[in-house]
Amino acid sequence: MVPYQAVAFGAVVRVESQSVRSGMSYVVRKRVLSLQKKARERLRRLGEFRGIRRQPFGTYQKSVRRLYDGPRGAALKFSSIISLHEPLMGKLFRSGRFDARRFSRILDVGSGAGQIIRHLLATSRPDTEIVGFDLSWEMLRRARERLNSDRPVFVAADMRALPFRDASFDCVTCGYVLEYLPDPKDGLREFARVLRPGGTILLLATEDSFSGLMTSHTWKCRTFNREELKVAAESIGLRWGKVHWFTRFHELLKLGGILVELEKVGE
Repeated sequence: MVPYQAVAFGAVVRVESQSVRSGMSYVVRKRVLSLQKKARERLRRLGEFRGIRRQPFGTYQKSVRRLYDGPRGAALKFSSIISLHEPLMGKLFRSGRFDARRFSRILDVGSGAGQIIRHLLATSRPDTEIVGFDLSWEMLRRARERLNSDRPVFVAADMRALPFRDASFDCVTCGYVLEYLPDPKDGLREFARVLRPGGTILLLATEDSFSGLMTSHTWKCRTFNREELKVAAESIGLRWGKVHWFTRFHELLKLGGILVELEKVGE
């Protein structure tokens, strides 16, 4: 009986020891993640473009419209190619990782120079309706000229108050536009409103990485923490779904921003 008791007691000690180590490991990991989050938030406060929070939103929005109406907006179709964002986006569509053929009516938020609509035209079904909107009429004019297609319908609008009926689209695409709102829920709520239950949002957003902070100054926008954006989306009934990366290299170095599919929870 003594050997058995010794072995049993040793087993209990080992199990308890492992439990303590596991508990300590969890506490340490939690503490490290908390410190990383605080450091990242501090870096964002120091490095991010602050104009979006330091002036009345109407004033800020007018400055954004002037930015895109001007020479920088005119060069957007070239800069998005040089940065490889547009070609890599095309690969995402053409590879079927994001299959636009699933949808019958697609809304493209902040169409800009037509970067996303260009790929939607190439990869969606011929009978799919495509609607693009932007705050800037000038950008819409440039997109129309560049795409040279009668298929998309273009509308000038504010993403906080979309001029579309409830549940009128089964897909919304939004490429690096949500960061022009101080509170992402103001835009996400409207996207969800015009989306049918079970519909999909393909969201691309500037992340609070070093490259994202540089982008925020170039394009006068804010950045997002991935967890922060997930909480905002899920708070209004948008499920955080499949996460995409442009390439394995982007995933390894955390480049290219946040690319995620959001699904409107069925009603």
